[in-house]
Amino acid sequence: MMFSHTRQITQAAELIKHAKHAIALTGAGISTRSGIPDFRGTGSGLWTKVDPMEVASIWSFLERPENFYNWIRPLSKTMVNAQPNTAHYALAELEAMGRLQALITQNIDNLHQRAGSRRVLEVHGHMRQATCIRCFNLVEAQPYIERFIDEGVIPTCPRCGGVLKPNVTLFGETPPVRVLYEAQQESEKCDVMLVAGSSLEVMPVGDLPFLARRHGAAVIIVNNATTPMDRQATVVLHDDVTIALPKIVERVKQ
Repeated sequence: MMFSHTRQITQAAELIKHAKHAIALTGAGISTRSGIPDFRGTGSGLWTKVDPMEVASIWSFLERPENFYNWIRPLSKTMVNAQPNTAHYALAELEAMGRLQALITQNIDNLHQRAGSRRVLEVHGHMRQATCIRCFNLVEAQPYIERFIDEGVIPTCPRCGGVLKPNVTLFGETPPVRVLYEAQQESEKCDVMLVAGSSLEVMPVGDLPFLARRHGAAVIIVNNATTPMDRQATVVLHDDVTIALPKIVERVKQ
């Protein structure tokens, strides 16, 4: 197994080293080692404990926003306190070396940016801003989130008093159109896509590696569990991303 992993790490590094336009796609699995739980993990996944349609759909938010906020309060505190891990830093280093042209992420935790990644396409939105569901006023979310974490006060609009919704994509919502379009464009023109820590089960993002493959790109999968893309991928490495990605970066440097 060790030999097999060494061979796959070498293959992945060679693909990235010789790529003209390499990009990455990351999911929740890249942040679990930073203490942020994933959504679909067996036993520990967030959706094994609650019904996502009851707490994280746009319909339930509009009817009972308190359900969403009660659910996300401990997760918000976890995300605020989380630190980037070696996988985040490895991808940031690839970009700094000029080897990675874009990073598409399903995550809303801001850890890629904090690790130093600069071109990050957040296809499921982020927590940095919030929008009023009544008057659509856009606000910087940090002061509201801090008070929410400390006191449990549901954020409301300073203009009209309506409930503020973080700019994250809930079930039933379309991902940010411009960001998704840019991610699709990147997937079509890349010649290598590195997928790290994503189960590729959530659409339309889960289709991006297939889009890249249809346009001739080599796809590298680094994930603990199997994915729907494994059979079509050029390299498949079932390993911890915090271990595998730094090894790939070291090999790229050689």
